[in-house]
Amino acid sequence: MNWFVSGLGLLLALIAIAIVLYLVTARRYESSNSVANSYDEWTEDGILEFYWGEHIHLGHYGSPPQRKDFLTAKSDFVREMVHWGGLDKLPPKTTVLDVGCGIGGSSRILARDYGFAVTGVTISPQQVERAKQLTAKELDVQFLVDDAMALSFPDASFDVVWSIEAGPHMPDKAVFARELMRVLKPGGIMVLADWNQRDDRQIPLNFWEKPVMQQLLDQWSHPAFASIEGFSEVLVETGFVEGEVITADWTQQTLPSWLDSIWQGVTRPEGLVRFGLSGFIKSLREVPTLLLMRLAFGAGLCRFGMFRALRANSLPQSTEKTLTSETAQV
Repeated sequence: MNWFVSGLGLLLALIAIAIVLYLVTARRYESSNSVANSYDEWTEDGILEFYWGEHIHLGHYGSPPQRKDFLTAKSDFVREMVHWGGLDKLPPKTTVLDVGCGIGGSSRILARDYGFAVTGVTISPQQVERAKQLTAKELDVQFLVDDAMALSFPDASFDVVWSIEAGPHMPDKAVFARELMRVLKPGGIMVLADWNQRDDRQIPLNFWEKPVMQQLLDQWSHPAFASIEGFSEVLVETGFVEGEVITADWTQQTLPSWLDSIWQGVTRPEGLVRFGLSGFIKSLREVPTLLLMRLAFGAGLCRFGMFRALRANSLPQSTEKTLTSETAQV
């Protein structure tokens, strides 16, 4: 009996230590540098790419969801997003800005399968270098280090602005929305996919949702999640949007991704050989966050939002005055 009590005590102590380490080593958002540093680290060690492939975003499993290979689901997500956004009706050489391009998975599909001229931007220099390494020379794609909160491109530069799961890293959603729409040409299309929080103006977060949401923010350098309703309003308030913002909820289509990402560590044990014990510990450290994500999206705390907006051909007079004033200051 004593050995059982001792063993149980040791197990509880180890669990307590693991929880403390998980909380202490959180990658809390401090500035754009904390986001860049996190992605630089994930790109340099290669673990995220090994398990998640060239697409550092969730997969699309159909509606209703069906069993599917994790990496295949990610590529399918890009094509489903292209179709949902109506981009498959656009001609070759359409210019696309991929905001938060990661290591270029979406950019390569957009260029290779649809003939678009793609510019991918990320705040991580290491991601840009890796994206270049993975991209064939013949593809019409370029990758640049840039800040989505202050894009370096002139107004009306692109036919399409595309972004997947970059929004949670943006501290000011209004500035982010304005930059996305600003660089669109008149009549251009903005298509965005994002992790969103439930609209807490309608249903406030309860006692367990608040600490869960805080960990989802702290662990992966997120300052805040917008709601689908809230970000739609912010897009309209930029003054650049023609008509209404079209939205959709793809929570169910993407939900299997969270557990599938954990299952990759089981079905691909060669990762342990490749990255060693330290790599295994790094991977294991992300499991609680992935489980919290599955809990949040499954319970309705979070939603996977899709957004489509058209750039107006003409701007409200107040917006034009603001742009003129800002340009003069620059």
